Amino acid sequence: MKNDNPSNGLCNLWQSQSSELIPMPVDELRQASNRLARRVQWRNLREYAAVAVVVAVFSFYGYRFHAMMLRAGASLTIAGALFMAFQLYRKGSAAEMAAGLEAKNCLEFYRMELVRQRDLLATIWKWYLLPFAPGMILFLLGLLLSVMEQPAAHLHYGLIALVFGATFAVCAGVFVLVGAMNHRAAKELQRQIDALDAARIES
Repeated sequence: MKNDNPSNGLCNLWQSQSSELIPMPVDELRQASNRLARRVQWRNLREYAAVAVVVAVFSFYGYRFHAMMLRAGASLTIAGALFMAFQLYRKGSAAEMAAGLEAKNCLEFYRMELVRQRDLLATIWKWYLLPFAPGMILFLLGLLLSVMEQPAAHLHYGLIALVFGATFAVCAGVFVLVGAMNHRAAKELQRQIDALDAARIES
């Protein structure tokens, strides 16, 4: 499901967020909240587009390949992508601040949105990465079995093991990297939330 693969869109969203959030006038607070909402909206659109590509590609694979394991892997990958998109829509949709809110309510709304996005990133393994794992593993195993069934496969066992071993390692590395990047982004959001809370106590 981060480049625009299922990963970078989520954590890159926070790279340009200012760390000096408070104190600020209500107008500036409202502008910061609206900028956050726009960034979230564009991030989600990119993720939905990536999901559409995944669904299209693995639908083709499911049609193209006749081995049951490959078709099952493709189907599970599609299901994982759709589950991820639903969770992103349910938990990570953009929300804009309503007009006419008082300063305290503006601050609470902005903080609530930061917390919501922090929680989204902090739980990325649960809703974003792991749903892809069963389908991808099954699909790669299906490819491996299909290759091993070829007449001359016994002549290339070493090369086959090297290629598929490297493929599994790269996929696992990408998952770990995506998880780590988003965990770091969640910690940055928590730091901004702490700054809001500290400024509120001092005031």
